[in-house]
Amino acid sequence: MSEIAVKLTNVSKEISGKQIIKDVSFEVYKGEVFGFLGPNGAGKTTTIRMMVGLMNITSGDIHIDGASIKTEYEKAVSHVGAIVENPEMYKFLTGYQNLLQYARMTPGITQERLNEVIELVGLTDRIKEKVKTYSLGMRQRLGIAQALLHKPKVLILDEPTNGLDPAGIREIRDYLRSLAREEEMAIVVSSHLLSEMELMCDRVGIIQHGELIDIQSIRDFIQDGVSSYQFSVSPIDRAQQIMVEADLSIELVDEALHVELEKDKVPEVVQMLVEENIAIYEVKEVTKTLEDKFLEKTSQKRGV
Repeated sequence: MSEIAVKLTNVSKEISGKQIIKDVSFEVYKGEVFGFLGPNGAGKTTTIRMMVGLMNITSGDIHIDGASIKTEYEKAVSHVGAIVENPEMYKFLTGYQNLLQYARMTPGITQERLNEVIELVGLTDRIKEKVKTYSLGMRQRLGIAQALLHKPKVLILDEPTNGLDPAGIREIRDYLRSLAREEEMAIVVSSHLLSEMELMCDRVGIIQHGELIDIQSIRDFIQDGVSSYQFSVSPIDRAQQIMVEADLSIELVDEALHVELEKDKVPEVVQMLVEENIAIYEVKEVTKTLEDKFLEKTSQKRGV
């Protein structure tokens, strides 16, 4: 099993007597991108603030590379690079001058390391220009470069693609995937953008109303258990009646029948329809997106 880089154990947070975060526990492994998914106000940023020591933990504990945020704060955060909400830069300075300012705060950052992170985030051609001329995507990349200067073992990013255009989102996503793969870095990314999490993350944890309601790999999360198959048939009313009589779970969508089935049951259903003289024009699997699964999970939690 991969080595644990981040471990949250029964983490809770109360503010003014109200429990904001409720017994959240999960682990993040070295070399993986872990998605922290939930609607705005679900508790993502509060949890991340506790992970980087910007907010006290009411109960529970957080360990970064084995060091406790509560009892070994300096040791724990020395392994962390983070952007919480938006990266703040000196706009009147160049990108390079900004990185120099941050480099001075941490002993041992060499010129070689500066050049390395600049190249890593793709800013070599623009690093000597003033930050006020940078696009939002370039400022995000500069923020990531700053967070990587001290070679952290854990990178924590709160909504890193906020406000970016599609090209900028793809750039950030590709950088994060390569960082996890090439530097064996554990990356925690919070977002409410479901489609991006699906493309970026290895595993995803869903938080709602301060509670972690599920953690799964992206593949398992989208394709767990029974799949949905679309049957384009005629006459559709008769086909629907046959399926109902066979106790199948069906839904009429855009003049086709969507049927919840295990894969090995599909031939049986096809044969059943053919024997009843139903014309079958197409049968295809309907892949559920992360958004579909997210809505399923959160509606189950609400008891909808």
